[in-house]
Amino acid sequence: MKGKIIVIEGTDCSGKETQSKLLEKYFNEKQVKCIRMSFPAYDTPTGKIVGGPYLGKKEICDSFFEEGAALVDPYISSLYYAADRKYCISRVMEYISKGYIVLLDRYTTSNMAHQGGKIDNADERFRMYQWIDKLEFWLLNLPKPDITIFLHVPYEYSYELKKNRESLDGHEKSGDHLIHAEQAYIELSQLYHWEVIECVQDKKIKTIDQITQEIICLLKEKGID
Repeated sequence: MKGKIIVIEGTDCSGKETQSKLLEKYFNEKQVKCIRMSFPAYDTPTGKIVGGPYLGKKEICDSFFEEGAALVDPYISSLYYAADRKYCISRVMEYISKGYIVLLDRYTTSNMAHQGGKIDNADERFRMYQWIDKLEFWLLNLPKPDITIFLHVPYEYSYELKKNRESLDGHEKSGDHLIHAEQAYIELSQLYHWEVIECVQDKKIKTIDQITQEIICLLKEKGID
């Protein structure tokens, strides 16, 4: 049986890593073959290039871009992320061929949102989405996800959550970048018909368990259980 790719996307501080880990645990406890991977893969050569020279994560190295990652031309930035996925994709395909559910914490969709968000003009931004789609899915032959789940936390809530973080990368340091990325995520969720989980209800952030249960219910409705 061919496996499936489930992408967990989300705005800043939406809990992508936490939820993908909990989903992996959920499937493994049900004895469903499942593996979790994250992009960028910071432990790979290509991931280290993204994490250090581009984003400037302090545990790797300072950014080589004096203007900061948030101001780097989006077409240039996109190539670094696409290269990391291409470098790692054979492992994803191996698990897919063995019938695994592959949970991806971020994917091509992150590239579209964070780089597309740098472009103000709607027509140019749409062309950017198409360019990344063609680059990664056609030219690099990366597999398309079976389902993309978008966790939405509005920026004003993520800003409060982020105050406790000790280390921020070049994107996370820029409030303007994160606001524009959020807008792009919402736009993309409508264009590509992603499944959307609103993580804030009645002006309160939902609990981790509430969000997990919503995701599980959504997957059950899609016949993935």
